[in-house]
Amino acid sequence: MVEEMNNEMADVKSFSVGEVVTGTITKVEEKQAFVNVGFKTDGVIPISELSSLHVEKVSDVLTEGEEVELKVIKASDDELVLSKRAVAAEKAWDDITGKFSSGEVFEAEVADVVKGGLVVDVGVRGFIPASLVERHFVEDFSDYKGKTLRLKVVEMDKDKNKLILSQRAVLDEEATAKKRDTLSAIKPGDVLEGTVQRLTDFGAFVDIGGVDGLVHISQMAHHHVETPSEILNEGDSIKVKVLGVDPDNERISLSIKDTLPGPWELLDGKVKQGDIVEGTVKRLVSFGAFIEIAPGVEGLVHISQIANRHIGTPGEVLKEGETIQAKVLDINLADKRISLSIRAIEEEEQAKIENEAKQEYQKEDDHAGFSLGDVIGDQLKKYKN
Repeated sequence: MVEEMNNEMADVKSFSVGEVVTGTITKVEEKQAFVNVGFKTDGVIPISELSSLHVEKVSDVLTEGEEVELKVIKASDDELVLSKRAVAAEKAWDDITGKFSSGEVFEAEVADVVKGGLVVDVGVRGFIPASLVERHFVEDFSDYKGKTLRLKVVEMDKDKNKLILSQRAVLDEEATAKKRDTLSAIKPGDVLEGTVQRLTDFGAFVDIGGVDGLVHISQMAHHHVETPSEILNEGDSIKVKVLGVDPDNERISLSIKDTLPGPWELLDGKVKQGDIVEGTVKRLVSFGAFIEIAPGVEGLVHISQIANRHIGTPGEVLKEGETIQAKVLDINLADKRISLSIRAIEEEEQAKIENEAKQEYQKEDDHAGFSLGDVIGDQLKKYKN
């Protein structure tokens, strides 16, 4: 009898704190599980030692008959307390240290949404601050639970059980790589599709595939633009032409204007020699006046074509800003040149009056008592008035 007891005692294993053992789950309760590891009684795994994250009930993690690897955290003659969490953490820290050193990107599922960020289980509790989840601001993270994120380790302290992870770091690196590829791929002269990201007083920043280029206000339209918001809104999809690329400083100059038909092109077929056009006196110079007959299109009225009399300066007859009518003497769209005449209209009108007066005179009796000069003089007087 004594010999049998001695043999049984010899078969019972002894354990020390920190030892890692393998056992089989024999019973699962709500707050603890029992495991056979060869001790004289089953060892106990408290619910708090199952995972680095909160566990509602033991059955969510363990099942009877399951074989698990555990670490001894308390050992006495009558009691053996074991931890599944400690084994996982030990392995996890080794793995995380390697990922931190190499900058490796790995995936993890969001286990919980907490104040200030997200929590994942990577063998230890990993925390992702709200500011490190996305590149943009996220107001509500409620739908992130269960979502798989791509992460990098940005801070770790094994002694304090602290692990800070970031998805934004992954996204930033990808954006930088995409920007670098875009900068090396695009060339001056390329016409690209872009999205207006931001408007400023001096222009608009446009995303053309991961990199922002600037459309200066002077490159937005063929006509003068006071503020970018006159023609653009944030979020607009637009076509732009690349004017210049500076890869070292990550600067790209763009133009909307160069993708649009020019004002002279729009004029093709609409204005021809002999037409009467209306325009605004834009500039007076010693040799004539420049008249804007369409946005971005100016024609020249030479000083000799301003009036049907000799004048010393264009300012004797015209002033900047006034609206006038002129006749197209010549038009060359290729050279962007239009010659205009105000005098031609006056002379045509005078000739018309003289012709009407002559016809009226011929209808009168030879003894009517007035001459052709009288009739024409009266008509011209009316015209001058």
